Amino acid sequence: MLDILDHLREHPPRKGPEWGSGGIFGLKYHRGILYYTLSFEAEAYFIDREGLRKKYEFELVGPKPTSGGDTYNAVEAVDEKIYFGGWVHAPAIYRGKNELGATIDFSNKYSHLHYYDIEDDEIGLLWKESMHDPERWVGEVSEIIYNPYMDELLIARADGYTNLGVYSIDRGGGEFKKLADKPALKGSIVLDHACFAIHQYPSGLRGIECIDLIDHKINTVEYNYKEISVDGEDVVNPQVGSVASAYGKIFIFARGGFVVGDIIDNEYYFIRLFDIPNSMFSPLRVNTKVFGGGLLTSYNAYVHSVIHAREDRDKIIKRSLNTIVSPSLLVYFTPPTIKVVGTLGARVTSIEVVKDKIVVGCNTMANTGRYDSAPFDQGVRTFTILSQDIIYNQQPITMGIPGYIIENKVFGGIPLTGYREPRLIVYSNKENEILVNEYIASIPPQLITTDKHTLTPGRNIVDLTSYSGIVSFKLKKFMNEKDYIVIDLK
Repeated sequence: MLDILDHLREHPPRKGPEWGSGGIFGLKYHRGILYYTLSFEAEAYFIDREGLRKKYEFELVGPKPTSGGDTYNAVEAVDEKIYFGGWVHAPAIYRGKNELGATIDFSNKYSHLHYYDIEDDEIGLLWKESMHDPERWVGEVSEIIYNPYMDELLIARADGYTNLGVYSIDRGGGEFKKLADKPALKGSIVLDHACFAIHQYPSGLRGIECIDLIDHKINTVEYNYKEISVDGEDVVNPQVGSVASAYGKIFIFARGGFVVGDIIDNEYYFIRLFDIPNSMFSPLRVNTKVFGGGLLTSYNAYVHSVIHAREDRDKIIKRSLNTIVSPSLLVYFTPPTIKVVGTLGARVTSIEVVKDKIVVGCNTMANTGRYDSAPFDQGVRTFTILSQDIIYNQQPITMGIPGYIIENKVFGGIPLTGYREPRLIVYSNKENEILVNEYIASIPPQLITTDKHTLTPGRNIVDLTSYSGIVSFKLKKFMNEKDYIVIDLK
């Protein structure tokens, strides 16, 4: 007998005007149905053990050709329905190439909210909205949370130019009501609240906004990273990836690390994790899956990119975004232990558990910039099927980081659990000094020690075997193109 996973297939580049590549988003296994949206082709798939049950191309939003779909894993399942949201061009308009590159027209870009009725095998459109502007768009739907007390859906929106915040809508449709004004990208139920990461472009995570699920009262807290950081240092560009809840706390995963906190006492901590400043190595555009009572997510190697750069500033950004310092890392969180349980390619876009397997949506290509449009998606989107036993694994890692990526900013946040020969190798063109911060990701987290190591010109090896937990680093003097760092974990 065929298994539902036998019907998954590779998706090579196909029609779908947009920026670079989208991916496999929204993976959800519910009542024998596996759902996902393929972006940028704007195709929603519903699969059962017999094969493809339904493919939907968002024609309820507008005329074909459609493109887009979802790039934030906006999905929820309640009873017999799977709710899915995001954004769609309907119809898509590819302007073509000019001297700057290639662009698309956003006049027909809609934010949307749909449902799929499993029992009736029917799709319905609950809501759509467009700005009808050639260059701008309304806030995309990036999170859907079910409020079981009011039998309503809470919708997060942060990616856009207007109509940002948290909204509510009855499961059967009706009025689309605004509850909170702060741009909210991702969220999760925590205790009796729905809590959302306040995400402002381009600076990233600014704080948290919690909505009481009983009376809709709102509590907002903004973060000062130097005050809440375990190693006492700031963080650069903490773009939001995903939000989850475990241990009665909220976890907000972002570029540079994650925030864990108590929403009742308003006690929050920033724990630096895989922080490679001036790069986009991050847990962006991927969900966090609750698994085994812990949390499983991915820190991705190649999420955003710039291909065509004309201005000097864009050329600097292009170099940083296109510098690959590490494979994508599947990371499993069971505080105080954090460990890498898998290494994959360019990026992971969605994670789901199906029976005794972990299904991972992968992509070979990043989401690109304004002048990097194409009339088709540019990535190869695939499924990787993993055994649940990976949580017992410990993957060896080698990270290679040019000096211009680090400069003199704090970096690292490297979990050492399970490694017998962890070391930091610094190729330096001058005398320098490096600080090593050792901390434990307990709840609350704890800074253990801060040590200094002297570096000389040439090859320097900092033995990390005497440390445990997590280590971050900071160099006293500025690094440049002549310097290089290797993080070697065996």
